[in-house]
Amino acid sequence: MATLYTHQSANVQKTWLLMIVFMIMIVAIGWGVSWYFESPVLFVVAVVLALATNVYAYWNSDKLVLRMTRATEADPGQYPDLHDLIENLAITAGLPKPRVYIVNDPAPNAFATGRDPAHGVVAVTTGLLAILERNELEGVLAHELSHIGNRDILVGTVAVVLAGFVAIISDFFLRMMFYGGGNRNKNVHPILLVVGVVAVVLAPLAASMIQLAISRKREFLADASGALLTRYPDGLASALQKISTHGRGMQHSSHATAHLFIANPFGPDKKGVRASLNKLFSTHPPVDERVQALVGRSPQG
Repeated sequence: MATLYTHQSANVQKTWLLMIVFMIMIVAIGWGVSWYFESPVLFVVAVVLALATNVYAYWNSDKLVLRMTRATEADPGQYPDLHDLIENLAITAGLPKPRVYIVNDPAPNAFATGRDPAHGVVAVTTGLLAILERNELEGVLAHELSHIGNRDILVGTVAVVLAGFVAIISDFFLRMMFYGGGNRNKNVHPILLVVGVVAVVLAPLAASMIQLAISRKREFLADASGALLTRYPDGLASALQKISTHGRGMQHSSHATAHLFIANPFGPDKKGVRASLNKLFSTHPPVDERVQALVGRSPQG
């Protein structure tokens, strides 16, 4: 019988598998571009530029995210219960107490950021505080602390680096094709060239889908870890259902930070004919799947 422990272990394994697929994709594209243009130096330059940009973003991720979400530090005098809950959960998890921030937004949501536990940040919206009971809020905060403890920010940053790198290499390859050079004038079968071009064109889309899949897996893992921390999965399950039925997105949402939030900041999951397509391009798994993984039944069960 599946338990939260088995869900947690399975998600860790699946995440690393996705990262390995990412690496294989990059190695394959890099080798093909280097061979085509007979210039490994160009490949190295692209790698350095991509890494330099993303390393800067990684080291300054908390400042950038807080600025983009318009979060402000939560005054302990004004939000004593919030600070107490986070401090108690951090002690239980064996983590330093993260900095606590508030986002003035009626949409219920929360996120964690920071490059490591020592620089962790947990932020919640005013809308979240308004609609959740104490045990539900505790479940959400445990989920966010689990992101910090599981080093999800690191995994997410690596995924962004790899996806950005694939996009750079793909764009570089297609632009250079217009100027000639490389091995295209040699004895290369036309079908092989067509296949190569199609693969490079589709590579950024595939990379983005892998990045989104990693984000969804980390949400499942944080759900499981958070439930283990509180020993009360129903609290988080109930909070997720309340958040999903709120029916509105955040006032200041961005695709760059969407994967950080506990729920889709653009609004609840879409239903109907396009549900499967929406799921493919969503940073978050459907709420009913998350609830079922937590408590072993669907929201209607």
